[in-house]
Amino acid sequence: MRRFLLGFSAMVLLAAAAPAGPANSDWDRLKALVGSWQGRSPEGPVSITYTLVSNGTALMEQLDGNHDTHMVTMYTPDGAMLLATHYCAAGNQPRMRAKASSDGKSVDFQFVDVSNAKGSMDEVMQRLVVTFVDADHFNQQWTSRGADGKEHTSVFQYTRLRP
Repeated sequence: MRRFLLGFSAMVLLAAAAPAGPANSDWDRLKALVGSWQGRSPEGPVSITYTLVSNGTALMEQLDGNHDTHMVTMYTPDGAMLLATHYCAAGNQPRMRAKASSDGKSVDFQFVDVSNAKGSMDEVMQRLVVTFVDADHFNQQWTSRGADGKEHTSVFQYTRLRP
């Protein structure tokens, strides 16, 4: 009986230590962004800061630019997937879900729903692709549906700031 309990305990410990699934590595890549970054966007220079919050269960992205913009995106794991809620300067909050990446170099968040959209003519973010270049560089590709009903894509390129 004692051998059974020892064996069972070892299995429980190994199961607890095993990765939760493919999205776990994407979550780890996102968490590695913690710190400050300087970037370029189509509108000019931007700065972005990543902070782990809620006892490490959520990643807060704070984006500031020269165009009177302060936006926040919250990233959280959701089982084998990741969620992103973007608190947009347009006044709405699109939620996007990403499945585990197939290439290990990017995380592709796709539109799920949006809160506080005033109508079909509001600009609403539809997609966010985060591409990891190396430990000190990453890119974001934002795709939004504009007031004209067409999708527009903007690319942001970031470099880590060293203390």
